[in-house]
Amino acid sequence: MTDWAGKRYWLVGASAGLGEALARHMSRMGIRLVLSARSEDDLNQLARDLPGPAEVMPLDVTDPDAIRKATETIGEIDGLVFLAGAYWPMKTQNWDFEHANTMADVNFTGLMRVLGAAVPGMVARDHGHIVITGSLSGYRGLPKAIGYAASKAGVMRLAECMHADLRKTGVRVQLVNPGFIRTRLTDKNDFKMPFLMEADEAAARIFEHMCSDRFKRDFPLRLSAIIGFGRMLPDWLYYRLFA
Repeated sequence: MTDWAGKRYWLVGASAGLGEALARHMSRMGIRLVLSARSEDDLNQLARDLPGPAEVMPLDVTDPDAIRKATETIGEIDGLVFLAGAYWPMKTQNWDFEHANTMADVNFTGLMRVLGAAVPGMVARDHGHIVITGSLSGYRGLPKAIGYAASKAGVMRLAECMHADLRKTGVRVQLVNPGFIRTRLTDKNDFKMPFLMEADEAAARIFEHMCSDRFKRDFPLRLSAIIGFGRMLPDWLYYRLFA
């Protein structure tokens, strides 16, 4: 059981959806929060609604200078949760240059920028907790997932590399790989989303994982099992079934 009271965590991507829901869970546990996203108005509203203390730090994860300044302003933290994300459903036949690059720049490179600014301090202090949000879509190629699945695959490999390096230190790395969650991003989908979860339920799963000693958690269970089955199939059968 983790003693959360008084801990200070930086949530990047906290203004809506899964980030907002997780902020509410963490605040109820007595965690002091630093809330970041692009929308200052949404962050201020969330900070006012939370039961515990929260600071607001507007941030665009595609801006390296802003990230460096934010990290210096925030100072020492006990943990960092990265939830920022961009998404548009996209087939290769309908490649959209701007949207595809934005997904790569926010989901993967944005994470690299934030971690590059925050992790050295944690390593120097030998203290910290990093929670990274991947996706079940990052395990293997899927239709209409140009940009998103590829960027999340990079995110997941990055988390695995960090865990390999830091697992015997005072800096803990965890990875969560959710399936479909009802947010403004998934509202863009025009296809059936199996085992669709509400943001609050998904946030509860993530916080449960944060309380554990495990590195990785995939959810929901039924969709994770289907994806896991697909990972074991040979290419010819996988693409016949999943594409």
